[in-house]
Amino acid sequence: MPVQSLSRRRLLRMSAATATLAAGGTAGFAQLAFAQRKKDAPINLDDLLKPGALPDLILGKADAPCTIIEYASMTCSHCGHFHTTVFDTIKTKYIDTGKVRFIMREFPLDTLAVAASMLARCAGGEKTIPLIGVFFAKQDDWAFQRSNQIPELFKIAQQVGFTKDSFDKCLTDQPLYDKIVEGRERASKDFGVDATPTFFINGKRLQDAPTLEAFDKAIGEIVKS
Repeated sequence: MPVQSLSRRRLLRMSAATATLAAGGTAGFAQLAFAQRKKDAPINLDDLLKPGALPDLILGKADAPCTIIEYASMTCSHCGHFHTTVFDTIKTKYIDTGKVRFIMREFPLDTLAVAASMLARCAGGEKTIPLIGVFFAKQDDWAFQRSNQIPELFKIAQQVGFTKDSFDKCLTDQPLYDKIVEGRERASKDFGVDATPTFFINGKRLQDAPTLEAFDKAIGEIVKS
């Protein structure tokens, strides 16, 4: 999905905005400007592999011959489709067999995406990536509704142990919010990310639609070399 202007009030002007979101609203960001890099500009692989303000979310062996980096938004339907129809096969076929190291990075398109990303990060440890998967699988329940988005997120978060207090505390974590936004700024400015999902395979941007066939081709060329 293409980048949208995040021209709303900040996600949470802390506790007051939490109440707005909890009531089903989507008051959000201040205007964010992104100095975007051209897609075809050369990318330094070492720079791309360096984590940003937040630790990378990683699956797979550190010495895998192929590294895939995904930039995704939790409210992106194309990202949801990839994670519910393609990702599990990639995990079984390539990640679990030591051929691919998969790195997930946030590139939120809107307020709600930041909220979901914050919750996934707050879940912590081995709960983070599975919670991301649940959020994608249940997008219809929360991401595409006109109201009650935050209460629906809370219902999902409860499944991994969130209480109302821990849920509200997470969504009012200003440093976490800032780091997620900083990660998006870096992706746009340094690596030309302008849509979600965007994939880099050993530093080369995947130009084709993220189908299993496209990944088979790109990964196969690397593993054989």
